[in-house]
This record gives sequence, C-alpha cells and structure tokens, in this order.
Amino acid sequence: MSLSANTKTTQQCSHTRRLGFITALVIGLTALHLLYGARSIPIGTLAQALFHYNPHDFDHRVLISLRLPRVLAMLLAGSCLAIAGYLLQITLRNRLSDPHLLGLNAGASLAVVLVTAFPIAPLFSMVRPLVASVGAALLFSLVLVIASAGKKGLQPLKLIFCGIAFSALAGAITSTILILDEDTLDQLRFWLIGDGAGANLHTVLISLPFAGAGLVLSLLIMPQLSAMSLGDAMAKGLGASVQKIRFMSLLAAALLTGSAVSAVGPIGFIGLISAALWRGIHSRPSAYSLALVAITGAAILMAADMAAISLFAPKELPTGALTGLVGAPVFLWIFVRRMR
Repeated sequence: MSLSANTKTTQQCSHTRRLGFITALVIGLTALHLLYGARSIPIGTLAQALFHYNPHDFDHRVLISLRLPRVLAMLLAGSCLAIAGYLLQITLRNRLSDPHLLGLNAGASLAVVLVTAFPIAPLFSMVRPLVASVGAALLFSLVLVIASAGKKGLQPLKLIFCGIAFSALAGAITSTILILDEDTLDQLRFWLIGDGAGANLHTVLISLPFAGAGLVLSLLIMPQLSAMSLGDAMAKGLGASVQKIRFMSLLAAALLTGSAVSAVGPIGFIGLISAALWRGIHSRPSAYSLALVAITGAAILMAADMAAISLFAPKELPTGALTGLVGAPVFLWIFVRRMR
C-alpha cells in the first residue's frame, strides 16, 4: 500500500508540474502578444487599459479593440482544436487523427461559405459556430461511412486517406463558390486562410457557448473513454455503451472544431501536435490529460500567431501557414513510426 501511495503521489506531482509549466508558458505568451507588435506598449498601459479603459487613448484602443480579441480567439481556437484532435485519436484509436486531416475543418469551412454565399438566415453571424459544427459533423460522417466500407472495415490508413480526399473535394467546392461570388470572397478572404488578424470580440463571444458545450461533453464522457482505451470488450464489461460514447465524442469534436473554425478560420495540425508532445496521455484518458492537451494547443497557436506577426514584420504571414509548416513534418514523423 505504501509503494502504491508513493507512486500515486509521484504521478500527481508530475501532473502538477506539467500543468504548471504549460500554464505559465501560456500566460507569458499572452502577455508578450499583447505588449509587443508593430507598436510596443508598456506593461503599465496594459493594466490601465484592462481596468481603467480610456477610449480616447490610442494605446488602450489598440490593446482592447485589436490585440485582446486576437489573443482570446487564439486561446479559444488552440484549446478547442487540441481537445478535438485528442478526442478523435482516443475514439478512433488512431494517433494520426486531426480535425484538419479528417475533413472536419474542410466541412466547417464549406458550410460557412455556403451559408454566406446563399444566406438563409438574417442572423447568420449569431449561428455561424453552429453552421460550422454541422458542416464538420456531416463531412466527417461521410468520411467515416466511406472509410468503413469493405471487408476489412475501418482502418487507420483508410480513414486518413478518405479524410484527405474529402477535404480536397470540399476545398474544391469552396474555391468554386468563391470564384463565382466575389462578395463572399472579399468577406471571407482572410478567414479562409486561417488567421487571427480578422478576429473580433463578437465572434469570440458567439463561439464560446458552443466551445463550452463541447468541453462539458468531453469531460462527461472522459471516464467512459478511459474504459474504451482498454478495448471495446472491456469497456462493455465495465458498463460503457461503446456506440453511444463514440457518437458523443464525435459530436463534441464537431462542436469544438466548429467553434475554432468560426473564430479564426481553418487552422490545421494543432490537435496532432498538442497530443504528440506528451507521452502516455492516450493510454489513460482523464480530465488531467484533457486539460494538458487544451493548454498545450493554446500555447502552440499563440506562439504560431506571434511568429506570423514578427518573422517578416511589418508584413504578416497567415497563422495557418505556420502551423502547416510545423504540423506536416510531425504528421510524417508519426506516420513513419507507425509504419515500422
């Protein structure tokens, strides 16, 4: 009993150190993102803007109207995409799973472009996260159906290839609509490349309820997902409804992806990179591993956005381009390891 207690205490200390480190990193990156850019702002001005906002002060307006919404959007999108990727990896037992690779990003983007080009609701801005979530869920469902066809059923490589194929198809349809409708192209030009420059506080606030619903659902099913990591037979023996939990997990991933895409556009590989950085989080899913992955995703996207702003200043790169440059090699590394 003493050895078991010591082991448990050691694990808890390790968990606390990990979470403490990555949380401190996110706080530091957030402060740097707010203070430094095309115009550097003193930290005292940041405190004044947050607690005693003066709309006539130029630095206050830059912080509250431009930088703060962008930072909040990156924190939201990074954590949502990381959790969505982690849920997909656990549910499908495939560590190559990512919303970008499996068609969720492409489905969300296509749905938003369709409803923007052919408006069916006057309050579209209020339901854009829901539209994006539905688009992500529908295209991913199609990917699952096609990948499950055949005698061998659902296999990791089939799933990835189907996801890439349907993402390309959705991207082609999206491009066709944008070419034929210049107004939609002008409206969504920066959003479509995955960038925080166009983020605003309204979009972040509208996305929050859907992100919150996805997070709550993720936490509710985490004990059952932990049982499923032992195998379907073991999970059923422990009283878990495997099909129901899979459906709820994929629903949570769709809600989280829709919220992220609605806020900053389709940004890829965050879920893949965030989970790949930590050992052992796939074997025993828990609220701790969910929190660790979420904060890691926020840190990665924040760092990528800062790099996009500063690497070729005063020009800015799309944030999604940088995550792709890092994420593609990580994907190939994991793929090669799994093929050995």
